[in-house]
Amino acid sequence: MSAQGEQRRALALAMVAAVGAATITPCIARAQDADAHGSELMDKDGRYGVQLLRDGDALLLTTTLNWSLPDLVQDALLKGIPVHFIAEAVMLRERWYWSDQELLRAERFMRLSYQPLTRRWRLYTGSQPFEGQGLGVALSSSFETLQDAVQAMQRIVRWRIGRTADLLSSGSAILQLRFRIDLSHFPRPLQIGVLGRADWNLLVTHRERVDLSQFQ
Repeated sequence: MSAQGEQRRALALAMVAAVGAATITPCIARAQDADAHGSELMDKDGRYGVQLLRDGDALLLTTTLNWSLPDLVQDALLKGIPVHFIAEAVMLRERWYWSDQELLRAERFMRLSYQPLTRRWRLYTGSQPFEGQGLGVALSSSFETLQDAVQAMQRIVRWRIGRTADLLSSGSAILQLRFRIDLSHFPRPLQIGVLGRADWNLLVTHRERVDLSQFQ
């Protein structure tokens, strides 16, 4: 990697450490029998990690992101404050002579809330921010326990993150995954109180190199 790339990576790691975020960067190795139109990646113990598949012109991602809700976030949920989350997937082509080229980007928006009257958890999931369009266009699910709701959020299945036509026909790219709490949706007084506090923050990141020729 170039000196410029090393500097960017060091800066990104420093920013993560500054907010006290929990970062997951598992050791990944490519499976020997990868699908002809995709790849399945395993961690060092042979457990399922990240899967990229081509379905027609769509690039689909399946993975499980392991994380835990901070205690203060759980308390806010139980008090009736909805919490918003954002999952991001970005494919980058590294360039030594310029900044990295973004080949594709996808975002998934989630809103989790607790309903005291029914004692159930409600999760909304959509591909667009909820502002301005309400929750009517989002997929809604109901759960009996917070654990069930969290497991549903951790598990991402066949997420369309872009078109294979937007990828290069050969070479490699960097897949970056990011999952975080969107603090901007908290009530204004609460935003001021939680800004910069590690016990409110949740940030999960993962980065790996992908062979692009398998998607052509």
